Amino acid sequence: MTLISLIGFSAATLTTVSFLPQVIQVWKTKSTKDISLGMFSIFSTGVFLWLIYGILIKDWAIFAANFVTLILASIILTFKLKYK
Repeated sequence: MTLISLIGFSAATLTTVSFLPQVIQVWKTKSTKDISLGMFSIFSTGVFLWLIYGILIKDWAIFAANFVTLILASIILTFKLKYK
């Protein structure tokens, strides 16, 4: 693994894992009142497009990070819609 790849995977890991505390908080409290539906909808669409981009250019760091991030953001979106 090159230094550039290591930096990419590290960045992908950190930005993806940063969603875990929010998912855990929403899961525990069932409260999403301070989360913007518009922001998370736009964000999730962007993450989905990054995932497609990663597939198209065959960059597995981009694909993997955005796949996991999309799952985490989708959990938050689902709770936002369920617990309005």
